[in-house]
Amino acid sequence: KGAMILTSNRGFAEWGEVFGDPVVATALLDRLLHHAVVVQIEGASYRLRGHADLMPEHTRSHATITPPPPQKRRGRPPKSGGANHLHG
Repeated sequence: KGAMILTSNRGFAEWGEVFGDPVVATALLDRLLHHAVVVQIEGASYRLRGHADLMPEHTRSHATITPPPPQKRRGRPPKSGGANHLHG
């Protein structure tokens, strides 16, 4: 026993076409979904968000891809030039 995560960009209705046989796809889904929790996520692709400019225009106009948010700076602020150092 163990956990499994399976992702797909195709809806269950399309699996017959993907596998080339609707009967096989139905049997596979029957077994796969028996005790499954299905989480449907809609929206922009996280992986493609930084590459929207590389996609062809006709594809980009139908995709829900948003540009990445500005990166937040992590860590310590940069050291400034010696004027702020205290000597004691």
